[in-house]
Amino acid sequence: MKDLVEEIKKLGGNMEETIDFVYWKDGDGNWIEVNESTEKIFELNGVNYDGKTASDIAHYVPNFKEFFDTCSITDEQTWKNEKVTRFEEHFTEQNGNKRIFAVTKVPFYNQDGSRKALLIIGKDITKVTQNEAILEKTIKELADFKFALDQSSIVAITNNKGKITNVNDKFCEISKYSKEELIGEDHRILNSGHHPKSFFKNMWKTIGSGKVWIGEIKNRAKDGSFYWVKTTIIPFVNSNNIPYQYIAIRQDITEQKEIAEQILYNAYHDNLTGLRNRHGFREDISDWIEENRETGKMAVFFLDLNRFKYINDTLGHNVGDQILKAVSNRLYNHLNEKADLYRFGGDEFIIVVKNHSVEEVEQFAKDIMSLFLDPFYIGKERHYLTSSFGVSLFPRDGQDFDTLIKKADTAMYLAKEKGHNAVQFYTVEMSENMKKTMKLEKALRQAIDQEQFILYYQPQIDVKTQKMIGVEALIRWEHPTLGMVPPNEFIPLAEETGLITPITEWVLRTACRQSCKWQEEGIKPLRMGVNISPYLFKANLVNMVKQILDDTGLDPSYLELEITESIMQAAEITTPILNQLKSLGVRLSIDDFGTGYSSLAFLRYFPIESLKIDRSFIDEIEKDNGVIVKTIIDMATHLNLNVVAEGIETKEQLDFLSELDCDEGQGYLFSRPLPISQMDELLHKMN
Repeated sequence: MKDLVEEIKKLGGNMEETIDFVYWKDGDGNWIEVNESTEKIFELNGVNYDGKTASDIAHYVPNFKEFFDTCSITDEQTWKNEKVTRFEEHFTEQNGNKRIFAVTKVPFYNQDGSRKALLIIGKDITKVTQNEAILEKTIKELADFKFALDQSSIVAITNNKGKITNVNDKFCEISKYSKEELIGEDHRILNSGHHPKSFFKNMWKTIGSGKVWIGEIKNRAKDGSFYWVKTTIIPFVNSNNIPYQYIAIRQDITEQKEIAEQILYNAYHDNLTGLRNRHGFREDISDWIEENRETGKMAVFFLDLNRFKYINDTLGHNVGDQILKAVSNRLYNHLNEKADLYRFGGDEFIIVVKNHSVEEVEQFAKDIMSLFLDPFYIGKERHYLTSSFGVSLFPRDGQDFDTLIKKADTAMYLAKEKGHNAVQFYTVEMSENMKKTMKLEKALRQAIDQEQFILYYQPQIDVKTQKMIGVEALIRWEHPTLGMVPPNEFIPLAEETGLITPITEWVLRTACRQSCKWQEEGIKPLRMGVNISPYLFKANLVNMVKQILDDTGLDPSYLELEITESIMQAAEITTPILNQLKSLGVRLSIDDFGTGYSSLAFLRYFPIESLKIDRSFIDEIEKDNGVIVKTIIDMATHLNLNVVAEGIETKEQLDFLSELDCDEGQGYLFSRPLPISQMDELLHKMN
């Protein structure tokens, strides 16, 4: 007990002079332990307060109801502040005496960031002194609190020069140093080299002024391993407000950091080959163009493997994947540092050559083509491949990412027409594909005027109850001569030409009307999901949605707008629009999560309710044991987001998702997208 007294004195000086009452709440605000002084002050003798909230206890001691109400408010302020917070709170005793307390509230969090417990310490500042007996009792009652802190947190105490004077066992465990090795040293012994000098300079400036500092630090343990800690440094100051020592309380967040870094890595790298993927390519090239716009030169090679689908269909996707890796390795080893290599998707690769003449690029193209003369060996089998190359040049053919890749892609299709192992540089004479595009655009405009679009509906199922809770509206184009045109053929063109606005308006209006019609027919209200193109965030989207809701009379809570991750690239533009949409009462979700640009920093601030896991991750569950799916569900749970798994096709996938407490599912296992006649039949049968 004596050792404990000395330990707590190190933390806060003479407790007798600082504490009148102390009590402990769990993360839900339930009282779990108080000291005797608290019972006396709040007249709790004989009151069973264990596990009760302040409002519950106020029924037994109504004199303190106003005090407890204020405490509940400041409790929540402390949780939101995520740091030690101080308040001044008042109450009047039955005899009319007014008492004023300086209250300090210390929040503690679980490793996953959820609320763990709240320590409330109060000092009666209407009096000057307290006696030694109260200090001893308080210290005894705080023994369990200190034990809990030592078990859950990494704690270190330093003097005002930053020299370590004390650490707990958790500190030694994570740093791999003994107490003897740490005491007398400063925290430079743990410096990982990850943070710049300015990082620690700002930290010391904050705590040196007597303010609490909170941040995340990457440290290096004695064995050379690295770990991350969320750190709160609390300065203890003398009467002149000058710190005389500091206490640092840390939580190990290494696992969360690794998960976030892995998600970020996966967003920019191809899972099969390890190459930078399409998103990494876009970011790299856009940055390079911005930095070298005036004097730089660049060639973009769009490489496509000929008849690769035939390999997958005849030999299987496993062999196809091995061939893709073999192609990737041969290209990478040849290019070395001469050019940058990306996997664009499927059997498509991108090669970027910078600051070379056109003649050098032409020779480079010949060298690349020669790599496909030798066979690729998969086991003992030889496979001969041919490829087609399209090349666009910066700045001649375009001065932005989209233009360059579009023209390289156009040139590649012309190279395919030439035959195997052909290369084609983009030229202004390439107009055939453009004519085809213009023809399709004209037909698309006619489709809008002639109402050639129809909606299919795919059910969304509650994974736990197996009941339908919503549908997603999916547009189809019934062309009079071409037949059913899939969305992936006309939606990109609609986005490029601006026709996406009237098309989306038609989809929204039709879907909302249909939802109202079902309700009028006695069908239980279902959530209606509609995809919203990122291009619409430049248009008057909010007014469009509001007008359609007003016109159709649909309750906004039954409309869910599905957006793509790409909007995060312009968060300063899209966030206000999302907030306005949210204010209408509609639901917002991110579609195909994990396949686009994901900024975890912005995700937590977007007013969304759901994440829809892309079907590609569901397809990979058996291959990667569902690591990505687990990570996304864990992250969504911590952010209080609903999770919808797309593309569920097997019972095994459903069982796996059910074990992870995935909220909703969608896919062929439940139902294909259905035309309105079949959807009506299904709903009335269920009803």
